[in-house]
Amino acid sequence: MFSRAELKEIISISAKDGYFVSLYLNVDPMFNKKGDYIVHFKNMIKEIAESLNPAVYKTVKGDIEKIESYVLTNKRMFKKGLALLSSAKNSFWKEYHLNVPVKNELIIDKTPHAKPLMAILDNYQRYAILLVDKESARIFVVHLGEIVEFGEVHTPDIPGKHKKGGWFALSQNHYERHMDFHINLHLNDVVEKFDSFLSGEYIGRVVIGGSDETVSLIKGKLHKTVLDKVIAIIRMEMFAKSDEVLSRVEPVLASYEKKMEEETVETLIARAMKNENAVLGLDNVLNALQERKVMKLIFIKNYKSAGYGCRLCGFLTAHKIASCIYCKGEMECIDYIIDMAGQKAIQQGALIEVVDENKKLLNAGGIGAFLRY
Repeated sequence: MFSRAELKEIISISAKDGYFVSLYLNVDPMFNKKGDYIVHFKNMIKEIAESLNPAVYKTVKGDIEKIESYVLTNKRMFKKGLALLSSAKNSFWKEYHLNVPVKNELIIDKTPHAKPLMAILDNYQRYAILLVDKESARIFVVHLGEIVEFGEVHTPDIPGKHKKGGWFALSQNHYERHMDFHINLHLNDVVEKFDSFLSGEYIGRVVIGGSDETVSLIKGKLHKTVLDKVIAIIRMEMFAKSDEVLSRVEPVLASYEKKMEEETVETLIARAMKNENAVLGLDNVLNALQERKVMKLIFIKNYKSAGYGCRLCGFLTAHKIASCIYCKGEMECIDYIIDMAGQKAIQQGALIEVVDENKKLLNAGGIGAFLRY
């Protein structure tokens, strides 16, 4: 599973010499019935060869050939999305087999092209799924379209049906009280183990599954910090297979994320209009990044813009200027300034949220940010 730690490692790298070649390829069989991604990939290589400066192309030719060889010989490893980042001159190679499709892109730049990975981490966050009944519990994590079962809690000595003598000899009320006692111990154990699990994982949201009665009981025992993460309750049998659990929760997660995106954009625009620690538009965002004010950067997934950056201090601007206004360094053209803004935000410890098509944000400039102060 691709992690935020890896993303930070990637965006902290810049070319000491040469360039980086970044390939994102949609290899999802649903959209590539006859291996069409090979055709798309070769077309991208042709376009790069025709459009790139000959001197730059000569520098990256070896990286492109390495990537091409990998694509042609490793198709059995592919899932839905493929990301390959290469720079021979910087001894850099990363490969990611993703269980979500990606947009086809082949980018040559001084830094690895990281925006698609930012979008993936934002749109496919880590969710914990807790399935629970009166005897057992199962814990799953959903991330990047994949589900992994992390553990199980089982209490084998909970009394079951009446047997001759023993429980049968007890009064009904006494028996039920004893049953409740054992179920209570079991649920306490589940809560303890689930708390321990969450404390060691980056989990932002939780879904609880089970019968109405058991879910009600477990919710009454969860700490408020965990309850605040619960976004949905589902009815699910304990014996469900992992893929059945995933198919059941995916629509729930997608609906929740869409709702949260819309609410975030509404809040961003409202606060920016009132000048309450929020800004809209590329110029204002780049200025806020320069002043290290950005707390959370928000932009539309397919929003693109060119700009300029200082070779010495990293100052970014959407306007062409002769030299850096801060250090007088040489300015260079940047084709993917939104990527650079995202990378700079992460380097400053800011959060990133990449939203799908949103008319209100598009009309407001396509990009905005919440500020620290």
